[in-house]
Amino acid sequence: MSLGIFNTPMPVNEPVKNYAPGSAERAELKAQIATYKSQQRDIPMYIDGKEVRTQKTVEIFPPHELGHKLGHFHQGDATHVKMAIDSALHARAKWADLAWEQRASIFMKAAELLAGPYRARINAATMLGQSKNAYQAEIDSACEMIDFLRFNVKFMQEIYEQQPISSPGIWNRLEQRPLEGFVFALTPFNFTAIGGNLPTSAAMMGNVVVWKPANTQIYSASVFMEVLKEAGLPDGVINLVYVSGPVAGDVIFSHPDFAGIHFTGSTSTFQQIWKNIGENIHHYKTYPRIVGETGGKDFVFAHASANTKALAVALSRGAFEYQGQKCSAASRAYIPSSIWPEVKKYLLEDLSTFRMGKVDDFNNFVNAVIDEKAFDKITSFITQAKKDSQVSVIAGGNFDKTNGYFIEPTVIETTQPDYVTMCEELFGPVLTIYVYPDNAFERTLEIADKTSVYALTGAVFAQDRYVISQMIDKLRNAAGNFYVNDKPTGAVVGQQPFGGARASGTNDKAGSMINLLRWVSPRTIKETFVPPVDYRYPFMLEP
Repeated sequence: MSLGIFNTPMPVNEPVKNYAPGSAERAELKAQIATYKSQQRDIPMYIDGKEVRTQKTVEIFPPHELGHKLGHFHQGDATHVKMAIDSALHARAKWADLAWEQRASIFMKAAELLAGPYRARINAATMLGQSKNAYQAEIDSACEMIDFLRFNVKFMQEIYEQQPISSPGIWNRLEQRPLEGFVFALTPFNFTAIGGNLPTSAAMMGNVVVWKPANTQIYSASVFMEVLKEAGLPDGVINLVYVSGPVAGDVIFSHPDFAGIHFTGSTSTFQQIWKNIGENIHHYKTYPRIVGETGGKDFVFAHASANTKALAVALSRGAFEYQGQKCSAASRAYIPSSIWPEVKKYLLEDLSTFRMGKVDDFNNFVNAVIDEKAFDKITSFITQAKKDSQVSVIAGGNFDKTNGYFIEPTVIETTQPDYVTMCEELFGPVLTIYVYPDNAFERTLEIADKTSVYALTGAVFAQDRYVISQMIDKLRNAAGNFYVNDKPTGAVVGQQPFGGARASGTNDKAGSMINLLRWVSPRTIKETFVPPVDYRYPFMLEP
């Protein structure tokens, strides 16, 4: 029972710690990395709040240090998916009936735990399990996850505050009910914050969730689950299972109480999921909510008036931070021939100073790609590029998986704007640059707009304001997150809600009220205080 109209704290973006030499946070993080490396963690599933171990274990190794075992997780099967669904549905009524401010308190507490005692733990787990450097882990698993929790609580309050007007003698009210059933959260390896946000944003609105993270993100996902349990999340609200995608899909997409999916992953997987849902639509009690963010072939488009140094830095950071394994990473660039020599000079100077290696050496800017499958795919394109006459590999191009899945940041220059690496998502440290004639600016804008099926992020560089306006208009549908004179990565919760259209997803904007509205089903209530007692209307009366 709520006995007041409550305001949640006004959220502000979590300050990013710098981990500079001599700082307290650097010492704490290094100590936590050493602690995790000295252990072999036994990672269970969590169903109905209980730790579930199957004894069918899968070993975990850092992508950058394949000879070091971090531990193992317990792999589940279809029976565990069914258990998770049953647990969620059992918890549903009590969780949905809990006052919203009580739900809010749990997730605000989780944010404070991440900001304080769990910060080094979640960052260290992300660094080791997903091969992120300290800064990339900090902005992801700490700051962005904290921001999602705090801002989503405020968005939840604002959603509940939105009410219809009422005529005299009538009181109109609007309820935002949780979905009738359970939500499936299917999360990727590359962002711990996405892994945390997809289940919690739905749960925050009163839903119950079955959460399946990518196997390569389980190490940090388990730490976040510890945070949620310490924050007081009731048993069964979020159930964490480690099963294959097909096993989960067979059970979930045929279940009558399936009410929605919150997804981040590949376009092909999402399209198959959508197809499966469509084929099973007659089984469901309600039409499921389908929310997904998928691939990207994100661009940087420069005009001759661009600041060349700023452009080069946007390319080196945008393409190669976290080894290009961001949905938003710059992977194709269009640069006019008049400024290309200067941009190339600055870019190659930056790349020459990059250091690559293990995450516990804080001098390394680049680490390993996530696994052997990714390594083999990315390097196959690099190998082919070395053979193709229409392209030149002007930086990087070397790779080795003896001790870790290391690929040098690679820059390809092409004379063909439709070359395969300009079109296909590689999800790795490969940037392809098409140098266009200055007099072909407008035609090249059209090429950039039509080259890719994706429309996630994009950036334009120019100093000429008329040109900036022209590029914004011409590329209106080419990106859901659009940047002017900045790299196409680094969306901040509450500032740049994230998501794209076309083949990049449903554009439901994680980090905004828009996303949370997908996890509720409104009910309008009209109460008439003095209802009529005669069916006749005035027009029917005798004159």
